[in-house]
Amino acid sequence: MKKGMIIFASALVVLVVVLIYVVNYQNTQKTADNPYEKNDLEQETIDQLDDPNYQNQILPDELEEQVESGEPTTVYFYDPKCVHCQRTTPRMMPIVNEYDIDVKKMNVLEFEGQMSKYDVQGTPTLIHFENGEEQARLSGEQSVRALDDFFVQEVMDEAPDQEEE
Repeated sequence: MKKGMIIFASALVVLVVVLIYVVNYQNTQKTADNPYEKNDLEQETIDQLDDPNYQNQILPDELEEQVESGEPTTVYFYDPKCVHCQRTTPRMMPIVNEYDIDVKKMNVLEFEGQMSKYDVQGTPTLIHFENGEEQARLSGEQSVRALDDFFVQEVMDEAPDQEEE
């Protein structure tokens, strides 16, 4: 009886070690060419690497440079752990795709300092910048209608002015 328990416990330990190795190996493969340029990604970020809703990531230096350039820039600040983001993102992306809007994604789980830099109090938050300054902001979980209104009124209204110049 005692010998059987030792064999069972040993097999269980081996199984757990193998499982940990396999998961770590898979994560290493997934993160090899990730858009975050980091090796130590949070598991929730790793889980979203292949999700089409979470592409078009922007790094903090790139965001700062783009905003300072004065170029119209719309940024979606989100956290992969945020349940409100998990519900808002799938509502937002069809609208973004329909209007062909270039919405950059800032993962604040990986780049926490960006929240304070851009005065983001919570996620999700959409901010539209124009001429180096914030022009519009939408915070919290949003309906399809609210997201559509934001993009039509705040983001797309800016685009025709840029084309005329």
